[in-house]
Amino acid sequence: MSVGAPLLLGVIADDFTGATDVASMLVRAGLRTVQTLGVPAEGAALPPAQAVVVALKSRTCPAAEAVADSLAAARWLRARGARQIYFKVCSTFDSTPAGNIGPVAEALMAELGAAQAIACPAFPENGRTVFRGHLFVADQLLSDSGMREHPLTPMGDANLVRVLQAQTAQRVGLLRYDSVAQGPDATRERLSALQREGVALVIADAIGNDDLRTLGEAVADAPLLVAGSGVALGLPPAYARRGWLQPDAQAAALGLAGGRAALLSGSCSQATNAQVARWIAAGQPALAIDPRALARGEPVAAQALAWALAQAGTPLVYATAEPAALKAVQAELGAARAGALVEQALAQVACGLVAAGVQRLVVAGGETSGAVVQALDVPLLRIGAPICPGVPWTRAEAQPGRALLLALKSGNFGGPDFFAEALAASEAGA
Repeated sequence: MSVGAPLLLGVIADDFTGATDVASMLVRAGLRTVQTLGVPAEGAALPPAQAVVVALKSRTCPAAEAVADSLAAARWLRARGARQIYFKVCSTFDSTPAGNIGPVAEALMAELGAAQAIACPAFPENGRTVFRGHLFVADQLLSDSGMREHPLTPMGDANLVRVLQAQTAQRVGLLRYDSVAQGPDATRERLSALQREGVALVIADAIGNDDLRTLGEAVADAPLLVAGSGVALGLPPAYARRGWLQPDAQAAALGLAGGRAALLSGSCSQATNAQVARWIAAGQPALAIDPRALARGEPVAAQALAWALAQAGTPLVYATAEPAALKAVQAELGAARAGALVEQALAQVACGLVAAGVQRLVVAGGETSGAVVQALDVPLLRIGAPICPGVPWTRAEAQPGRALLLALKSGNFGGPDFFAEALAASEAGA
């Protein structure tokens, strides 16, 4: 197997859209990056890369399973020479009191012999900032945002020190903004002081990109960091200052191509609801699938596929719903069952679309994206330039000699016109 020399960074992402999110940030900073879907089999060949992002589906699975999968990814990456391991979590710190961020972070620290690791989900370009240990989504505390109604990981507390401490036996502390604002040296000194006090996991404040660059410089030598995608912006420059990296201006070159396109959406986030509404308001073809009909065993996926293939324009097949409608379905079917039914149906539609010749797929929602790429049996993605912060076009080989372009979007990312912008970006690169 070849990943190029040296492999500077190994990233373990807890969902598929989060993986493309962090990979996009690394490519943007000049680091040649590839993304694998799960831990590759022994002997699998990868293109030359300076960073490898292993995408897992471990955000909402049982904590023990998340730990096992993350350790397997870490061992695979370390065996291939990764200098540093980056546990990529959601920019809204999605979790429950039982995990999975705390348990996975603990296990990775033990595996890597790390006495301390920062934890920073900040991504200011997407409105995620951390101040005095509290996570903000735009101008709202996390606990006041739409994340308080997330169907799987409702976030009712914005205090990340408290959130993370509930998940771990390690002591959690805070690296405050006033230390970060003084630069990398002051940041390192404060981290050392916290370590002497017995603090192993450190929530780090960050309200702008300069803070992310400071953190990247301060922790570039650490064996482990826990972060959203934002901190990745600061790592390549830090690596370059150490002489490890010559940034590649062509790192994001994909060779995008046109071709038939389709949109799939399983996310029920506020952002994706707005995107679906904008697409429909523009008079574009859109079809909602009904989880209740899926539960009754009706051939919903086959009907949706037939409808999509009959459209002259770009079709959108969606299960996106407003909070009240979502709660009603979950109350009737159960949250886990409703989600699984939708993911399976959209994955079936995706497979049918690709088999029929669709070459560009936009998928909204982390769980939906995971289900789609697994059903398509995509082992590897090459990462291209961003459509918007955190969402790039990616390139997979769906069949020998035939490219498939995928845009895997976290539910909370993108503006109202994201779908149209994604299609325009792929056409511009054709």
